[in-house]
Parts: sequence; structure tokens; C-alpha cells
Amino acid sequence: MIRFENVGLRYGMGPEILRNISFHVAPGSFHFLTGPSGAGKTTLLRLLFMALKPTRGLVNLFGQDVASLSSTDLPELRRKVGVVFQDFRLLNHLTTFENVALPLRATEQPEQDYRANVVELLKWVGLGDRMRASPEVLSGGEKQRAAIARAVVGQPQLLLADEPTGNVDPSMAKRLLGLFEELNKLGTTVIIATHDVELMRLSDAPHMILEDGHLGIES
Repeated sequence: MIRFENVGLRYGMGPEILRNISFHVAPGSFHFLTGPSGAGKTTLLRLLFMALKPTRGLVNLFGQDVASLSSTDLPELRRKVGVVFQDFRLLNHLTTFENVALPLRATEQPEQDYRANVVELLKWVGLGDRMRASPEVLSGGEKQRAAIARAVVGQPQLLLADEPTGNVDPSMAKRLLGLFEELNKLGTTVIIATHDVELMRLSDAPHMILEDGHLGIES
């Protein structure tokens, strides 16, 4: 599923943000990615989402070397990945329902085939009464939950979540973790970047610890 070998990444002529990163993530596994602020967690997720290419080393996703992919190949591969961004990236001209349904609309599915599933998911994340609302009127926590729903609605092969519980209370955080775990049981590989110690205590998933540009893994 995911293979990094001696990966390094720097911006311009600056020092390397990630140095000699090597790890393997098996299909259907669940991992937390943690470490201090500024350690490079978001950068590592951007490599996994193929928004960045490494300065050196090998990044292999779904059996393909990311560095060798053309600009026309990338969108198709990215459709296998669901991403929860810290800045949500909801489209203000769409309703909450339409934002969450975007990954399904992109595959040209008719709405009658997915509407019930989207409605059920929105109810699960506590947005059943906000389906017609614009993102502009949603609170930070509501935007967070909408972004999570959008990332998981298509049951991606890989789910990447960057601080997915940063704007919600502990009860909702536990509920969202349950959603990620259910998705994982269906076969999705899950990587959650988080500082939330209490969230990580609710799961026995291994921790990938990023610090000073280096990565270690604790079971």
C-alpha cells in the first residue's frame, strides 16, 4: 500500500524538513501520526496525498512510484485517497450536503444512488439539520465534521486525516474515531495525524512518531 525508502524533502535551498524517512504501511492498517508542532506531520501527509514529491528517496503508493507519475496520472490515483485538511477546504457556493457528496459526484453517480448514504453520514456526524447550510454559516466544529464526512463518504482505499478532532468536544472526537475505525474494518487504510493524547488512548493503533525530521514507530 505505502512504502517510503530514505525519503528526504526540503523547500528550495533550505534544510531538509524530512530526513531519511523509511516505513511501510500495510493495506487495511490503522496508524496515528504524532509528534511536536513543526515536526513535519502535515508535510508527510502531503507526500502521501501526492501534493508534494520528495526531494530524494522513493515514495511508492498503490504499487506506483509517485516520482514517475505524470500530471494526468495523479488525479486518478488521488481518487483512491480521502483527505481531511486542517483548513477544511469546503466550497462556499455549495451546501453542506453538496460538499460531502462531491467525491461521489466526481464519479458521475446519479444522486438517487447516493443521497440516502450521504444523509445518513451527515446525521452520524451531527449535521443532519445543517445539510442545506452554506459552509459560511457553519461553526469551526461543524466545518470539521463536514470535511470528515466528505473524506470518508466514498470509502477510499486510504484515509489521511490532519488533526481531525481539533475543533470538536471529547464526546464527538470519540464518535469520529469510531467512524474511522468502522471505515478501517471495511478495508480502508487509515493514518491520523494528531496531538490528541486522549484520542490515541482510545485505540491500540500503533504510533508513527515524527520528530526532528525523523520517524519512529511504536506499537
